[in-house]
Amino acid sequence: MSRTIKVLLAEDQSMVREALAALLGLEPDIEVVAQVARGDEVLAAAREHDVDVALLDIEMPGRTGIEAAAEVHRALPGLKLVILTTFGRPGYLRSAMEAGAAAFLVKDAPAAQLAEAVRKVLAGERVIDPTLAAAALAEGANPLTDREREVLRAAADGSTNAELALALHLSQGTVRNYLSTAIQKLAARNRAEAVRIAREKGWL
Repeated sequence: MSRTIKVLLAEDQSMVREALAALLGLEPDIEVVAQVARGDEVLAAAREHDVDVALLDIEMPGRTGIEAAAEVHRALPGLKLVILTTFGRPGYLRSAMEAGAAAFLVKDAPAAQLAEAVRKVLAGERVIDPTLAAAALAEGANPLTDREREVLRAAADGSTNAELALALHLSQGTVRNYLSTAIQKLAARNRAEAVRIAREKGWL
């Protein structure tokens, strides 16, 4: 008899998390051995329960699923990572793969498909939602540099250039230049629109 696949489920919405756990629990070879609601609890839970596969939602408090995936991948490179999302944003797919994820699926995929993805990643395969893969290829790479993303993220709350400069330890002129370049690259009219476009594409 084949061994049971031990799964960690990270999802901040308890109803969604419990539903996924119940559905996966119906599979004879899969057991959800740990559940967390925060991205910054993933690594400790993965270590404690010695899991084989971690299913990570993107939008979580403490740390995003992609940030948690990168942290886990560095610490436990043998653990397989599956990113689950409600947001089919092309930029997220690229970020997830760079973070070490072996699969990227939308949350409303059938339970059987999710269970099959768990088995496939454990066997060394990569599983990507075909619609998201096509959208990511069509969209192309994120045009923003790491620094431009950092400044744009910080500007999302409406901070002034002076406040951004203080928070990011940059000069006001440098902040202005980064914002201006980001706005130009995204063909936006202003910083608020640049933030919205970058978020919609999963580039922030």
